[in-house]
Amino acid sequence: MIETQAEALLAPAPQPAQPLWHTLLSAPFQARTWKEFAYLLAVFVLGLVAVTYLFFGVGGGLFVSLTIIGIPLLALVLLGGRPWAWVYRQLCRTLLDTPVESPPPFVRQPGAFGFLKSAFTDRPSWRAMAFLVVQVPLGIAVGYLALVVVAMTVFVAISPIIWGVFQPVNADENGVERHSMMQFGSYYIDTWPRVLGVGAIGVLLCFALPWLLRGLCLVHRALTVTLLSATMRDKQLAGLRESRRAAVDDATATLGRVERDLHDGTQARLVTIAMALGRAEERLANGGNPGDLIADAHASSKEALVELRELVRGIHPPALELGLEAALETLTSRCAVPVDLRVTLPQRPSPAIEAIAYFSVAELLTNVVKHAGANRAWVTVVPHDRRTLAVTVRDNGIGGVLPPGTAGGSGLAGLAARARTVEGTLTVDSPIGGPTVVTMLLPKVGL
Repeated sequence: MIETQAEALLAPAPQPAQPLWHTLLSAPFQARTWKEFAYLLAVFVLGLVAVTYLFFGVGGGLFVSLTIIGIPLLALVLLGGRPWAWVYRQLCRTLLDTPVESPPPFVRQPGAFGFLKSAFTDRPSWRAMAFLVVQVPLGIAVGYLALVVVAMTVFVAISPIIWGVFQPVNADENGVERHSMMQFGSYYIDTWPRVLGVGAIGVLLCFALPWLLRGLCLVHRALTVTLLSATMRDKQLAGLRESRRAAVDDATATLGRVERDLHDGTQARLVTIAMALGRAEERLANGGNPGDLIADAHASSKEALVELRELVRGIHPPALELGLEAALETLTSRCAVPVDLRVTLPQRPSPAIEAIAYFSVAELLTNVVKHAGANRAWVTVVPHDRRTLAVTVRDNGIGGVLPPGTAGGSGLAGLAARARTVEGTLTVDSPIGGPTVVTMLLPKVGL
């Protein structure tokens, strides 16, 4: 637990909120306003292109769907919704500053019929096509509206310049020429006060225009997040895949460690014992005294037994057969730092949860001894709610531990992955100077 939080200390302090008048006056000049206007223009152009795609792709596919070519064509058109979705997600991320999590990639089943089945059951593709059906008319209408409103507002705002420089003239219903470029019924804007008044209204509308653009983009943003982002089901499947990968990696690492320990430790001890007994047998056959060799073999066998016990304890501690509390008592009693243990378990968790809790506490206490600079630790195992168990390890060390997933916070990533294998969580609270509190929430019954 020695990761530092220097990045957090060097981060800039949060800026105070701007007053309302400053926000209103600066809105037309902010990059956000121009990016949102660019987004509306982009979806307007994309909508015009997507109309062609939907008309010829979907319409043409349905028209020839009774032929052999029609069904594969519809499948390809449906899967074509995924590239469209990617484009709109990128626009939303780049111009609306709203990252949208991508759904899982398309997984094709083998064979022609497998491909068709995969395509027609691909939920992200259907959601992307539904998005296009809604987005195309919305993008064209809203983009055209934004373009017209912006053009008219800017024209009204600069109308005094146009009126004074270009001297526009038009005739009224009586044929009388007027120095005017706009009129409202029989009311002509043909004097400086009237022109300046209209220009002032245009300037005010320019300051109101950004809020119209934000409202329009809010609709697009909501539609994109709703239909093009990964669903909760997608996230759960991704989490299960990640948990399975973490479990496989953990099992592989454990098997590798066991194999290495057996090869480098216990196997070498057994070879030494066999060689000593062989020499003792030869000495006995020659009439010599093999007592020292037998004593060496006996000592080596004791050491091999100790190593085997340690190895078995690393795979599955025998104390766990008596329950998590007994296993943790044995573990904390052997820790180099004094540990206060409190375990309250109205009912015994499943063996998988007990094993995860035990090995997690063991690794956290090892980190406390090696890195925390602490002289005391506390381990608590209590029910968090009716279905969840809270395992907490606290120390009075130097702190500064970064949570998993942050820059430099990889020290506890393995524990977090181990907790996710049973849909558990790991949280870290470790300010500079301590104390450090690591909490794992685990279900009482493993998956």
